[in-house]
Formats: sequence, structure tokens, C-alpha cells
Amino acid sequence: MSPAPQSDAAQARVDSWTWAVRLFKTRSAAAAAARAGHVRVNGVVVKPAHNLKPGDEIRTRVNGLERIVIVERLLTKRVGAAVVGQYLIDKSPPPPDPQLIAMQPRRDRGSGRPTKRERRETDQLLGRTPSVDRLPSAD
Repeated sequence: MSPAPQSDAAQARVDSWTWAVRLFKTRSAAAAAARAGHVRVNGVVVKPAHNLKPGDEIRTRVNGLERIVIVERLLTKRVGAAVVGQYLIDKSPPPPDPQLIAMQPRRDRGSGRPTKRERRETDQLLGRTPSVDRLPSAD
């Protein structure tokens, strides 16, 4: 016999709810994100203790990806991944193509600031500035 899903709570804090629906791995990580201003409810930055209600839109950045979810039902206890769909509507944009991410230039961690030449090459690669091989002559 499988356990029944948790019943709807009367109220739920934003840090508890985002952890319960598995947007964050730990509740402390959810609270830290809210304290840092990375969690918005209906477009407003909120503190971890902000109470949610059904219909609220939550926007947060998790692991570099923007997550946009609509609160369907409230809960305070963590539920299984299969049950999460009953408690939210996921409106998140699809993740970027892995090939596109692999093509983006990356610097090795700890390699210091880029030199002027490396910065120009990066800008050229990203299409931010035209290629400048040499300065125009004064002829």
C-alpha cells in the first residue's frame, strides 16, 4: 500500500514550499536563495518567511537556469518527484542546447584576467566588435 500524498497546508513559507516541490536540494539552500534576492513571487523579491497562496508565480534561478512555476496547492512536507506535478505548474523555458553551451568559450578557473588580446578574440568570437587586425594607417 503506497502512502497518500500530503494534504494541503493552510499556509506555506516560500522557502519550505520551494524545497518541498524539489526546486532546491535543501531547505537551507532555498532560504539562502530567498535571502540573497534570487526568489521572486509575483515579480517581487521576497524573504524566506513569505507566505504563499495558490496562483502565485515563483521565479528563481537554480543551477544557472531560470525556473518559473505557478503554485497549484500548498504543502510543507517534501513529496516524491512523481507527486510534485500536483502542486505546481511549470512554465520554465526549455534549457539551452548542450551543443550551444559547449561552443561558448570558457576560461580555466584560476587563470587570471584575460589579456587584451584574449579579450579582443573573445569579443570577435561573440560578435560584439569587428575584427581589428591592426590600426588604420595615417596615410
